[in-house]
Amino acid sequence: MTGKRSKAATDQVQRRRQWLPDLRLALQNLGARKLRSFLTMLGMIFGVAAVVSMLSIGAGAQQQVLAFIEQLGVNNLIVEAKTITGTEEILAIRKISPGLSFKDLRMIRANMGDLSLSTPRKRYTPNSMLPKPNQDMPEIYGVGPEYLNITGLKVVSGRYFYPEDNDGRMPVCVLGEGARANLFPQQEAVGQYIKINEQWFRIIGILGPQLAAPSDVAGLRAGDLNNIIYTPIHSLLYRLEVPNSILLDEIDGIYLQVKSSINPSVAADVVRSLLNVSHRNANDFSLVVPAELLAERKRTQRIFEMVMGAIASISLLVGGIGIMNIMLASILERTHEIGVRRAVGARKRDILRQFLIEAVFISFVGGLLGVGCGFGLSRLVAMMAGWSTIVTLNSILLAFLVSVSVGLIFGIYPAAKAARLDPVDALRYE
Repeated sequence: MTGKRSKAATDQVQRRRQWLPDLRLALQNLGARKLRSFLTMLGMIFGVAAVVSMLSIGAGAQQQVLAFIEQLGVNNLIVEAKTITGTEEILAIRKISPGLSFKDLRMIRANMGDLSLSTPRKRYTPNSMLPKPNQDMPEIYGVGPEYLNITGLKVVSGRYFYPEDNDGRMPVCVLGEGARANLFPQQEAVGQYIKINEQWFRIIGILGPQLAAPSDVAGLRAGDLNNIIYTPIHSLLYRLEVPNSILLDEIDGIYLQVKSSINPSVAADVVRSLLNVSHRNANDFSLVVPAELLAERKRTQRIFEMVMGAIASISLLVGGIGIMNIMLASILERTHEIGVRRAVGARKRDILRQFLIEAVFISFVGGLLGVGCGFGLSRLVAMMAGWSTIVTLNSILLAFLVSVSVGLIFGIYPAAKAARLDPVDALRYE
């Protein structure tokens, strides 16, 4: 048994000794033709750089969308009233449907026992505000106390409003991070007062930053979710809406959180059916299911990565053809050298190994340089275009492994051709 182990170790040492001289010889041959070796590497460098940079741009865009969808909450359902601008269209729809209202929320609560939290939402755009905003006018969100837990928002200063604040229609509000910077850029905001139209509200808390809504998330309005002022919905209706207005019962959003044991898609079907009955199929609302959006986005991301991988393979294929072309030309130039090596005792596999090492080395170094160029190109795109780019380990490994594999595959034929050369004919070649 000990003899077998000793023999295996000896064979391993011999194989290593056989590889080292061939590696040195391959490096010497590539070093003697530096410019040609570098030009051959360019195909691999550009191919790998294209793969890394393209995948980083796609990964950055996808991660931003996925993070926003996760921020919505995978156990949540969001009902959004569709924005209707034309007067005639509004009148036509109102003949069929009363629009999204507190009545719908009460109906959903009464018919769904699987809800853990729910709240209405009412948007309001003020005409004036003090202190005067430095940038865009913040939007007012009238929501219930449950909104904080449903959306997962964090209070970084002060507190959120209590159910008592909502029931008592108290003039209190909580600022988003953007609204705080917009209204009170250089001072503490908690405890200050802001005047919205003709009503004064006391600031009781500041929320942490939120991700912006990407424009391509279906059913959701794109906008800055940080430049928002939150107030109890009863306070908004009582203090900012016109008294006795027919719009007092109308809302533009409902946030629902189902229990973790319930499939959000099943719950969404129930909510959609209830609202379709209530709205007489007027199609004046949209139902956003973050769990479904998240699953769809992940499927899209996988498809995107496969497509990018295919495009990258084509780029690297061109580089591999370049390696094969140069290796075949190198064999013609070094036919006499091959004959000399065969004459002094080199075997076919030694010649095969030498040329295969050269091809793999070109693709290996080209892959390393390509990864560096791709990372730099990704950073440049992020700086120049303002896009979010992420260089992932998977993209680097994919590009690099394909690069080395291409060098290996396209180096086999030239190496085999060199190994099959007849020593006598090779020595006579001029």
